[in-house]
Amino acid sequence: MFNSQELYDAILNGDAKKAHAATQAALAEGADPMQLIAGSMVPAMDEVGKLFEAEEYFVPELLLAGRAMKSAMELIRPLLISSGQKMAVRVIIGTVKGDLHDIGKNIVASMLEGSGFEVVDLGTDVSPENFVAAVKERNPHVVCMSALLTVTMPAMKTTIDALRAAGVRTQVKVLIGGAPVTSQYAREIGADGYSENAGGAVSLVKSLLATA
Repeated sequence: MFNSQELYDAILNGDAKKAHAATQAALAEGADPMQLIAGSMVPAMDEVGKLFEAEEYFVPELLLAGRAMKSAMELIRPLLISSGQKMAVRVIIGTVKGDLHDIGKNIVASMLEGSGFEVVDLGTDVSPENFVAAVKERNPHVVCMSALLTVTMPAMKTTIDALRAAGVRTQVKVLIGGAPVTSQYAREIGADGYSENAGGAVSLVKSLLATA
């Protein structure tokens, strides 16, 4: 019988090799992929978020936990696809046009995926047109945009305007984040929310969807 604590601990401790091995062993024993996500991975990433908020974990620990979670998802994702199972919520994420920074985006993406959301990562330097195209093609529930430079922040407004012009703005919740971004700026450009860290982003996604 698979011990769910092994996968939980591997992710919490940021051990990608152990997370991969534990997932492999569980699947070999017939564990349900969705149960691995709900029973081990989501609780582990939730705890990682709490430790970060309590300043017991820092950015390196978040990155390691995210890497461990991804190593487990590499085995689980193909099984979900082949069985036709889908994550309940799809999130598109990307760093806006002109900005090549991705550490913060990657942490948020990992935390979201570890919390049971399907994440479509568009990468960095993502144009408004590419955000719009992704929304039309993938039908997400949420769009997350990141910017680390003050000079690239206006691209967030441009992207929201593009979503509105394309007639898809009302289909998605738009969240923004990044070092220079503020909640006031989020309100000014018509975003649905702002978070200053990865844990907060996950909580915000959950709360916005709950009230949708």
